[in-house]
Amino acid sequence: MTIRASNSLNNWDWELRETGVFVLLSDMKIIVFGATGKIGSLLVPELIEAGHGVVAYVRSAEKGASLKRCGADLHVADLEAPIDLGALAGVDACIFTAGSGSATGKDKTLTIDLWGAIKTVRACEQAGVRRYIMVSALKASDPDRGAEGIRPYLVAKHAADALLMASSLDYTILRPGRLTDEPGSGQVAAGPSLENYDGAISRANVARALQVCLEMPGTIGKTYELLDGPTSITAAFGSS
Repeated sequence: MTIRASNSLNNWDWELRETGVFVLLSDMKIIVFGATGKIGSLLVPELIEAGHGVVAYVRSAEKGASLKRCGADLHVADLEAPIDLGALAGVDACIFTAGSGSATGKDKTLTIDLWGAIKTVRACEQAGVRRYIMVSALKASDPDRGAEGIRPYLVAKHAADALLMASSLDYTILRPGRLTDEPGSGQVAAGPSLENYDGAISRANVARALQVCLEMPGTIGKTYELLDGPTSITAAFGSS
């Protein structure tokens, strides 16, 4: 059965499946911050294959060349500079999967993982882009539970998540565990609070989970801890 519906600002078509889950049918234009990162470089081709338009916000055209070849539009700008609102023109949704990386110092944790995220939230509010999905981190709900070496990173993620939740945006927050480069299994454990705080998840599964959340309005306003697990990704988010 197909139901015509609209959210508060954007007119999109949804399909009500037999499971009782609404799934997005119409294409969207999505901006991805962190598009050349390990998750972003997996996510962008999946979004394009699903029929969505993608704007990849990249530091350099050279780094984004492979994304351009697969059909993404590149917007070359530095996340550590003021956000170029021109990149958000006509955009329906934002996915933030940027990160400073373990090889950088605490200064980059502040300017990218925290301040970069805050700037994109504020830019989306200013530009009228209502849908926003954040890649956060397991233990960001309580950074004191993390190892001392990653605690500044978890604090940055905690603060960015809190600002997003207090914003006017239709948000979803994913908090994946330790990231691996294993092939995607398509099977995860997802929920507001998972028992295993030391688990792992493949970046490929995170990328797939981002696309599923984008296309399922029932995930709006929710925060999910995310690990590799026993449940198909669509079912995991459809039942949560």
